[in-house]
Amino acid sequence: MGEIGEDASFYAKSWNGWKGFWSDRFAYLDNYTKFVKDKPLPAWSDSDVEAFIASDPVHGPTLKTAREAAKYGFVGATIGAVSSAGVAWKYSKSPHGAVLAFGAGAVCGVTFGIEFASHALQLYRLDTMTAQTKFMEWWETKSASRS
Repeated sequence: MGEIGEDASFYAKSWNGWKGFWSDRFAYLDNYTKFVKDKPLPAWSDSDVEAFIASDPVHGPTLKTAREAAKYGFVGATIGAVSSAGVAWKYSKSPHGAVLAFGAGAVCGVTFGIEFASHALQLYRLDTMTAQTKFMEWWETKSASRS
């Protein structure tokens, strides 16, 4: 890539200054780009995930725990969204306020749900990203052999 010259815009200079910073923060996306970039993986079902969990004694239990943590996030999002929207509706009777509170409550609820799952299921001890990547590699080879 060429150097940014003196006549480059302020935004181009700023982007080049922050590009390394943001690429370090989002480096985990590199693990998934090979599965979605050229040819996305076909859809899988719960039975396919269970087959992987049964076949891989190292990454299977980690993937199972990560999927259980997602349920905590869903429950947290539901509780946060409904309770926030209910309180907003009760005190303001504003439909747009209730909708905004519903969205904000869902975001806060999923955050707290995942954080709770992280501690309750001890996700901080597991490498869930590697388990998910191994599943996608396994699914890629399995779906390629079916074709």
